[in-house]
Amino acid sequence: MDDLIKSGWRWLNEPKQWSGDTITADPDTDFWRKTHYGFVRDSAHVLGIDKTGDFELTVTFSGDYTAEYDQAGIGLWIDDRNWIKTGIELVDGRQLLSAVVTREMSDWSVVPLAEAAEKVTLKAVREGDAVTISYGLNGAPPATMLRLAYFPPELSVLAGVMCASPTGKGFATRFEDITI
Repeated sequence: MDDLIKSGWRWLNEPKQWSGDTITADPDTDFWRKTHYGFVRDSAHVLGIDKTGDFELTVTFSGDYTAEYDQAGIGLWIDDRNWIKTGIELVDGRQLLSAVVTREMSDWSVVPLAEAAEKVTLKAVREGDAVTISYGLNGAPPATMLRLAYFPPELSVLAGVMCASPTGKGFATRFEDITI
């Protein structure tokens, strides 16, 4: 992570603990906006770089998921009303591939995994007014589409890795092969 910061990456909600390739999500952190639950949360961690226009972001990661809603993956942040988080989220003791797209209100889509993945590779491609999210499990390239979503074009976005622990005591995520 030090090399990323030296090359212009920055934190949105810097966690208390991070080093090497590992970020430990602080407890009581999340991104969510109103839908269904009625609350607004803007406390999850993103380490990213500001990008305008089209880009492709790919990352491979693994996490020590233990508590309900522990989550890690990619974060794309324009502002508190326009963002995407996607990755693995632990729900009812199962890993789910997850994508939350927020434009004033959050929506959430998931794909249950047949069994827990040791590693996940995600790719987010921003082209014009859309982001396409693809994934691969346990060493497979990110070739399966998870989500295609509208994302406001030409606005600067903080694009990078994210993690959060909404109900737990925090958890560690190891990120590798981050390219943008």
